[in-house]
Formats: sequence, C-alpha cells, structure tokens
Amino acid sequence: MKEGIFSMKYAIIGANGHFGQAAVNHLRQSMAQDDQIIALARNTEKANDLFKDFSQVEVRPGSYADKAALVQSLQDVDRLLFISSQPNADFPRLEQHANIIAAAKTAGIKYLVYTSFPQADQADNFLASDHQATEGMIKDAGIPHAFARNNWYLENETAMIQAALDQGSFVYAAGSGKVGWALESDYAAGAANLLINAPAQTIFEFAGPQHDYADLAKAIADVTGQPVDAQLVSDADYRADLLAKGTPEAQVAFSAQLQALIRRGDLSFESDDLAHVLGRQPVSLLDGVKEIIASLH
Repeated sequence: MKEGIFSMKYAIIGANGHFGQAAVNHLRQSMAQDDQIIALARNTEKANDLFKDFSQVEVRPGSYADKAALVQSLQDVDRLLFISSQPNADFPRLEQHANIIAAAKTAGIKYLVYTSFPQADQADNFLASDHQATEGMIKDAGIPHAFARNNWYLENETAMIQAALDQGSFVYAAGSGKVGWALESDYAAGAANLLINAPAQTIFEFAGPQHDYADLAKAIADVTGQPVDAQLVSDADYRADLLAKGTPEAQVAFSAQLQALIRRGDLSFESDDLAHVLGRQPVSLLDGVKEIIASLH
C-alpha cells in the first residue's frame, strides 16, 4: 500500500455494530490496496479499540443525531454505507435518517448504499414505513444510490435456537410462513460489494433460500443430533410463553407482530440478488445454524 495515498474513501455509519463490523472486515478484504475506510461511530473510543490494528481504517465521530458532526466526518468521503438505525430509539428514527441524508448531500457523497426492508416500496407492515420514507428521502436528495433490502438475519432466531438447545423445543406462531434467512455477515458482505462496485441497478432484494420454522427445527436437530420439536401455537400462547421467560413486554409485542408478519407472507419471496452480488450462494441454513450454535458455547 502507498502510504498516505488513497484512491477511494468508503464510510460506514454504525461501524461499531455487528453489521458494521462485518462490513468493515469485508471491505478490507475486497477493496483496492490504496483505498481507505472511515468508520463512523457514536462511541469513537469503542471504535478505536475495535479497529486499532487496521491501518486502512480511520475512526471519526458518527452519531445519527448530530448532523453537523456528520457533515464534518463525511468530508472527503466518496461513498457511504448507511446502516439503518434501530427503531424505537430515543431520537426518532426518521429524524436520524434525515440527518444522515442531509449530511451526505452537504458533504458531496457520490454514492450511498442504504440497508432497507424487503420490498419496501410495496410492503404494508409495522417495520416497512420508516424504510419507505427513507428510500424516498434518498431519491429526493438526488444522491446516486443502491437499496440493499435485507430479508431477515438468521441471528435474529438465536433465542429460538437456544431454547431448542436447552429444552429440545421452541414455540412459534408464524404458521407455514417462510423467511429468507441468511447470516448477517452475508448481508453485510453484499452491502459492502455494492459500495465497492456502485452498480447502476438501484434495488437489490437480498435474501437467502426460503425456509419455515419447521425447517429451522430440522436444521438444529441435524446439527446437534437431538430431536427438536417446533411447536406451532396461537398468538396468545406465543406471547404467554415469552412473558413466562421474562421477556420485556415491548420485546414480546415486537416478536408477536413479527410472527404475524411472517405468517402473512411478508418475508416470503424468492430472489437471487444476494447470491449474484456475493458471487456465491449465501451460507446455507444448516451451516448458519451450525455457526450460531458454535458461538453460543
């Protein structure tokens, strides 16, 4: 690498999170030798610790709530990976997103990748509205972009996988609804590849192969060699089970809504966009479950 000379600067906002860290790691392995990564993080001390051994990574302040600081941190950056913030945050999510888009436009970002929701332009559910609005703001800002519409992280099912390990069973209320599960690291790698390649295509429906919760139970059983009983229950019984385990009420409400969304088929559609962008098939359900179980020990 030529010291002090970088041909492209990529910024990642939310770099401290699991998705952000995975994106940083993939970028480091895939970008040109003279390129640089700007890791934007609210907690810069944590980011400096995470990325201290990476010469191509520079940490800058990146709070979603501080537009002025974002404008400053995005100076001389070419392309931005905009990882959507968490819903129900103290600072309204859409205000956070508006800050990032305004800062990106002011700073002269040439290309932006936004992590969105499946079929966001036509979805009608409690998770989609913020993403619909954010996609609209990005279009209105006139920033060249790609929307990485991520289906669902397999890691989101860790609690069910843990229950299967502990009890030999888990409960669900999603019926035969299917999900395009893939590992978070695969979604992050896909987004990073979009950032590097800046394709003309603007919408990417990222998903793994379609599976239901019975398939998930079989995968867990195949990995552990022990039977797993996936128990389909009513919405009321699903809520009661989570409450009995001490799950906070807000999380119970979210999880129950999600199960209904899956039952309705909102995450059930086929797409090979992720495989195409990765240049390989996403990690399989079986291998993904194996990886998650290994991380729990």
